[in-house]
Amino acid sequence: MIGTSTRDALDGAVTAIAAAGCESPRLDAELLLAHVLGVGRERLLTERELTVEGPAVRAFQDAVRRRSIEREPVAYILGRRGFRRIEVAVDSRALVPRPETELLVEVGLRLSNGARLLDLCTGSGAVALALKEERPDLQVVGSDVSAPALQLAQENARRLGLEVRFMQADLLAGVEDEFDAILANPPYVAESERASLAPEIMRHEPHEALFAGADGLAVIRLLIEQIGARERLGTVALEVGAGQAGAVAELLRGAGFATVDTERDLAGIERVVVGERSLGERSRA
Repeated sequence: MIGTSTRDALDGAVTAIAAAGCESPRLDAELLLAHVLGVGRERLLTERELTVEGPAVRAFQDAVRRRSIEREPVAYILGRRGFRRIEVAVDSRALVPRPETELLVEVGLRLSNGARLLDLCTGSGAVALALKEERPDLQVVGSDVSAPALQLAQENARRLGLEVRFMQADLLAGVEDEFDAILANPPYVAESERASLAPEIMRHEPHEALFAGADGLAVIRLLIEQIGARERLGTVALEVGAGQAGAVAELLRGAGFATVDTERDLAGIERVVVGERSLGERSRA
């Protein structure tokens, strides 16, 4: 591949990545080559004189190998992922932020001025940091049971220059009742779904952030039990799996949230369940 054109390099990469069964081989190849060359993806299409040579040859071969043979997520290979208006560093310490998780940010944006917010199961910190970037008035805290994930989140906060506090906690155990709202992308994949998950997920993403018992609701049930006794808490938004929204909505109603709605993702799936309650309802919970 020494001195080869970007077109030829891309064609070979697309063939290898497609043969591995990846869903978007052309996009993957373009993102990887642009990363290796240190250029914007659009330049691969507009500047025909670009070539792949020198150290870039081995670097691109390695990136294509990781994507096609190891089935490593593109975001992990690039070391970053765009989320809302920010870009966060990502690696195997935390899940790759998904577009549907941006729905949690949309809920947070509706909170009143100066509200105190907990982004629970924060992972890379994407939700907490995106909210702080768009709503500096919010008092945002991120929590996670995973120390490596929290380290990644703190690294992202420092790099982005955003003042978000992060703390280690197993759901709400030991967490003060000081928050007006909780947003969470908890584990919600059923154990029975392991065999159906893509290699990118099963081989590379942290399983403790994915699986939650036989029906995928074990963590959510425990969390909602803890939430019910929180007198200050007025808003809860939980990301859930396909087909789980109805059961989670009932759990929230049982915890004293009289108003429960769902937010659909771009595929039309009820992806985020939002519960709200008044001050009077909180005191009766």
